[in-house]
Order: sequence, then C-alpha cells, then structure tokens
Amino acid sequence: MAYTQKQIDKFNRQKYITELEKISKNIFRMLRDENVSSKDFVLKFEQLKKRFDERVAIHLDSEYHQQLKEYIVRLYNITCLDEMFFDKNFDDIRDAEMSNLNRLQKLKNGASYKKEKHKSQHKNEDWG
Repeated sequence: MAYTQKQIDKFNRQKYITELEKISKNIFRMLRDENVSSKDFVLKFEQLKKRFDERVAIHLDSEYHQQLKEYIVRLYNITCLDEMFFDKNFDDIRDAEMSNLNRLQKLKNGASYKKEKHKSQHKNEDWG
C-alpha cells in the first residue's frame, strides 16, 4: 500500500515533535538527578541532539514547540559547545534550567484548562 504525501508529512511531523519532547523529558530527568555529572549530561545530550538533527526539519505552528526547539538549541550551545563546561557550571545552571523547562510545560498545558464557555457556568457556584 502506497502512502500519500500528506500521510508521510504527518508521520514526519509527529516523529519530529515526539523527538523534541523526548529530549526535553531527558534533560529534565538529568537536571533533577543530583548524581548526573556535567560529562554524563553532555554525552547524553549530544546523543539526543544528534538523533534530532537527523530528522527532517519541519515548520512548527505551536508556540510551545517553537519555544521548546529554541530552548534545546540554546541549552545545547551553552553546555555541549562550551569547552569550559564543568560540574560547577552544571550545578550553577541546574535550577534555572529546570525552571525554564517548567515554564515551557505550563505553556503546553495552558490549552488543557477549561474552555471560556464552561467557566461562566461555574463562576458563582461558591456563592450559594
């Protein structure tokens, strides 16, 4: 069975987005774990980034996905491409980068809250 170009594009888009989110989850896990050294972080991050770079780049419509991609590129530049990146630097940026990832997660989850049309129904429930 031959796939249409639209199906192939959709598949590539899903794989690209999945790869982005996989990188962010791995970064968060490594930042949260106190036993991860800067060397381990760089090795794993380079491995993830290499796999991501092998994917065909696609246009991202979602603000969340655009910012996530920018974040990953920025973090890669300040960690993996910096020859002076050691454990002290890693410990210094750990909390700040976890906060940045949390901010991105909030952006992603912002659309999952109640719709505006449902808020008015429950607005005055507490007032008796």
